[in-house]
Amino acid sequence: MVYPLVRRLTAEGRMRDAHWVSLNPTGPETVRLPGLTLHNVRMRPQRMAGYGRTKEAIWGTIHGLNAPSASAGLFWTDSFSEYAYYNRLTAERIRALDKEEDFDLFYIHDFQQLPVGQMLDTLKPKVFRWHIPFDADTIPEEWAALITSYLDAYDLVIVSTDRYRESLVRFGYKGDVLRFYPYVDPAEYARPTPGEAAATCAKFAIGPEDAFVLVVARMDPAKGQDRALLAFAEVAKNRPHLRLVLVGNGSFSGAKSGLGLSKADRWRERLRGLAEELHIADRVVFTGHVSQAELDGLYERCLFTLLPSTNEGFGLVVVESWLHRRPAIVTIRAGISELIEDGKNGLLFDPESSSDLARQMVRLLDDPAELAARLVRHGRTTARKCSLEEAAQAESLLLERLLEA
Repeated sequence: MVYPLVRRLTAEGRMRDAHWVSLNPTGPETVRLPGLTLHNVRMRPQRMAGYGRTKEAIWGTIHGLNAPSASAGLFWTDSFSEYAYYNRLTAERIRALDKEEDFDLFYIHDFQQLPVGQMLDTLKPKVFRWHIPFDADTIPEEWAALITSYLDAYDLVIVSTDRYRESLVRFGYKGDVLRFYPYVDPAEYARPTPGEAAATCAKFAIGPEDAFVLVVARMDPAKGQDRALLAFAEVAKNRPHLRLVLVGNGSFSGAKSGLGLSKADRWRERLRGLAEELHIADRVVFTGHVSQAELDGLYERCLFTLLPSTNEGFGLVVVESWLHRRPAIVTIRAGISELIEDGKNGLLFDPESSSDLARQMVRLLDDPAELAARLVRHGRTTARKCSLEEAAQAESLLLERLLEA
């Protein structure tokens, strides 16, 4: 999301220059692009490991994968000190750059850098964007004071849904909170030719006679691919040419050049084992990472997409599905579900019930033409709320307001 926004604001003359500081242990110290300079923060491997454990503990707890009691003492661990150390390095880099560049504003993205705002000794405006879910009920009580103190260091907090905004207020945060929907740039999504789509499918042994359902998500328990497998096993019994295609690999946390955690590999093996148990292994395709062109080809050929997450900050893959003219079945635990009217622009299901997902899949499989056309037509209209154009306008007005204050 960040890079397309920077490009758009720079092209429109609303931003002169941007500096982006993030963790990248293998990248060069700086990378210069038109209107943007990337600054990579590095940490020694042993410190990266502690940071990674804390990051995953926060992620798992916020997403409801860990019991709040299991993470209650996190902020007193040695691993948390490495998380704090990374934020200190980031803040020090930003402060040094500020002395050189004299920034107008600081915009911090996501929980990995939440403490940075408190570490910047400046009166210049500071904005924090919280991308993951915010449910006050999943956050350990012992975390409340520290998280609130971190958030209080910002002039403004942005969340992805109205539900998260309400939960943040219920959590006790009394600062300024805005809701901005996450976004994509529709111009980056192209429809491949039938030949290009067929070539992509052939690469993954998907034949021209095969129909398939598509899940696009990294390999992570929170993404709920196991729910998709359970539901698929129910609906595929009498549909011999139906397949399930799981697109995605790990994230920065699992990459060898990143934190080197093996979560994605472990989850993929669990899914393969589940597919074997359900006797559908020969009908499930694990593509791993794919290029954008290959992903476009898979969207083009699929019947519809699933977002089966147990908890999801938003779910931009649903917007991608609409842009590719494909209907989507969406978990009620995704932030984007608040934009969906069941049966109008999408189908909703409870991720705790594989039968509920199977029921919605059957609706589309049994009425593919009329229902799919309606879902896509209204979905494409909804997608405009999550477009780069809409975001650039909202972000520009926000930046102007903060700089005039």
